[in-house]
Amino acid sequence: MSKVIANKVKPGGEMELKEKVVAINRVVKTTKGGRTFSFSALVVVGNENGVVGQGLGKAKEVQEAITKGIEDAKKNLLKVPVMHGTIPHDQFAKEGAAKVLIKPAAHGAGVIAGGSMRAVLESAGVTDVLAKSLGSANPHNVVKATIKALTLLREPVEVAKNRNLKLTKVFQG
Repeated sequence: MSKVIANKVKPGGEMELKEKVVAINRVVKTTKGGRTFSFSALVVVGNENGVVGQGLGKAKEVQEAITKGIEDAKKNLLKVPVMHGTIPHDQFAKEGAAKVLIKPAAHGAGVIAGGSMRAVLESAGVTDVLAKSLGSANPHNVVKATIKALTLLREPVEVAKNRNLKLTKVFQG
């Protein structure tokens, strides 16, 4: 469905990705010896040029959880169609009780989105978009729903090919 494509490559052969920590939770496991505390970190990475991924890390220390989250996110990278700083069309997606709606916006509108959606959209390289988070505000499900919506986006070239139309006809409606 979605392909991973490396745009910016470091000399070591690795993509230049920027990380954003979306949420950090302290989690507790009750054992017969008492309570064991650890941390869970939800992280979004992206090259701000159409590639984005999300990951979850858990560890006894916050910094270690963030590092594990970054490593997990790098394993789950997706290619997102970004055209002139915005998305090609409206998209709705649902994950659990979280629902997200993303719409393309005119140049200069900026990223109009809330917390965890903003982190995903900015990491993907979307600069102009209207986004609304509906239902649950759980950051895990909102991030997953946003990434799901971005993966459901189709490029105009692909739409034209599937409909046997010229690219100019796709934009005419």
